[in-house]
Amino acid sequence: MKVLVTDPIADAGLDRLREAGYEVETAYDVEGDALLEAISDANGLIVRSGTQVTAEVFEAAPNLVIVGRAGIGVDNIDIDAATEHGVIVANAPEGNVRAAAEHTVAMGFAAARSIPQAHARLKDGEWAKSDYLGNEVNGKTLGVVGLGRVGQEVAKKFHSLGMDIVAYDPYIGEERAEQLGAELVGFDECLSRADFLTVHTPLTSETEGLISTDELETMGSGYLINCARGGVVDEAALAEAVDAGVLDGAAVDVFADEPVSPDNPLLSVDNIVVTPHLGASTSAAQENVAVSTADQIVAALREEPVMNALNAPSVDESAFPRIQPYIGLAETAGKIAAQLLEGRLGEVEVSYHGDIAAEDLELVTASALKGVFTPLEWQVNAVNAPQIAKERGIEVTESKSRQSEDFQSLVTVTVRNGDEEMTISGTLFAGDDPRIVRINGYRLDAIPHGQMLVARNYDKPGVIGFIGTVLGENDVNIAGMFNARRAKAGGEALTVYNLDDEITEEVREKLLADDRIIDVAAITL
Repeated sequence: MKVLVTDPIADAGLDRLREAGYEVETAYDVEGDALLEAISDANGLIVRSGTQVTAEVFEAAPNLVIVGRAGIGVDNIDIDAATEHGVIVANAPEGNVRAAAEHTVAMGFAAARSIPQAHARLKDGEWAKSDYLGNEVNGKTLGVVGLGRVGQEVAKKFHSLGMDIVAYDPYIGEERAEQLGAELVGFDECLSRADFLTVHTPLTSETEGLISTDELETMGSGYLINCARGGVVDEAALAEAVDAGVLDGAAVDVFADEPVSPDNPLLSVDNIVVTPHLGASTSAAQENVAVSTADQIVAALREEPVMNALNAPSVDESAFPRIQPYIGLAETAGKIAAQLLEGRLGEVEVSYHGDIAAEDLELVTASALKGVFTPLEWQVNAVNAPQIAKERGIEVTESKSRQSEDFQSLVTVTVRNGDEEMTISGTLFAGDDPRIVRINGYRLDAIPHGQMLVARNYDKPGVIGFIGTVLGENDVNIAGMFNARRAKAGGEALTVYNLDDEITEEVREKLLADDRIIDVAAITL
């Protein structure tokens, strides 16, 4: 398999990929047709912020499994297009959090104490001590717009320096904010109360130009710090506000267009400290994000869960060993259910009972959907399965119950076509040994593997022998058999056969020709 790397990352990440046995191709600064050609046979792609991963890129990459962003921001990646093509998008949110937070704090001090300006004048021979009267952070209020990973780290660092913290983030709970020593407030209140305002939001259609003239006037004074994403703060408005004395100063590490143009208005205002996107530029951060991204590429190509997937269900690393065996079980149950249901699929229900219900099971449910959709010959994986369900009008529900009468943990997949339904329940024996234990109310103990035959028949003497004879006459060997009936003898029964060979339609018709056989279905796993 081939991994294409189009933006420079630390050698440790490249080494990790090569050690895993993958071909690594570096093509830095490639774009346009050259990028489309380079990506055409790639299975993995690693980028930073320099490569635009558009819908056209995904169209040109039929073998692409994952795009890894060596860093946090993914506004250069069309995530919707990735999902449509079943491609995982993952970032490395932890690797440079500390570096970005430390740079934010440094920029705040630099702006409040005029460190770059005083440095430059002293280098030019001026002792301008009386020209710079700085501001302390102790006792001041820090406003945080966006209390994500970096925002939280910045809040903790400034709080330890004696600052009061107010924060605006509609996606975080009050309990978590309180743990950080922050008071959640509305957007305007966050601006008006802040002596220092730091921005930590991604660049989206909602956040582009989030802070402009009106918002800066709401601040009224103090300092603005943007080490998050260029474009969130209106650069012309910020330059004008600082130049006019509406704000005392600003510190900016990111720009709407990078590399920044010499005529950018922020560069000409003395009280604005600027750096060329250095937030993650430490040796430790670069190595961390490179290795983290490489590890996620390896996981995806090995069909293992990706811990930081943005458009696919992910799972906490500590919880993964507990749910891993159920991922395959759910997919298998989904495959069996879909192949036994006749008619148009309209609804999928995945339910969990027992100990497994205590876990985060989004990934398991996505795997169940993948199993349901695979026999329908849809191009599906755990990434695009939920979207496929939505696009095709298939209702998906998930339920959990800690109660389970017969099994420590039970996974059940039910598919419906409106009038009929098919329910498959599975569990694990001896840790990782999967079993199908219920099929539409029939209790059994079937091993899900390879080719299977599910026969529903009247419970009369000789039926199993008849089925075995027909299979034998057609050179189909039986590897295992599991029989069940609902009630008394003479009613309906169900038998699951493990076969060494696939049965033909001709064999199926021979079985159905016997009046004792109600239905026969061939299953491929």
